[in-house]
Amino acid sequence: MEYLAKKPFIVIFLLTLIFIFLFGFVFGIENSIIQGHVSAVLAVFLSPRKNKFTTQTGEKTQIT
Repeated sequence: MEYLAKKPFIVIFLLTLIFIFLFGFVFGIENSIIQGHVSAVLAVFLSPRKNKFTTQTGEKTQIT
């Protein structure tokens, strides 16, 4: 899981492909521009994020 959190572009790519498949075959949306844009926005919104903050013991990174 930490590997995927360090490389969010892999998660975004996989989520985009999954959403395109869902919109195309499950929901029946035929317009590829709508499929691509909505899928990309959802994938970026759902991808993991890294937050850096400082504690007494040093700098920590939180993956959300």
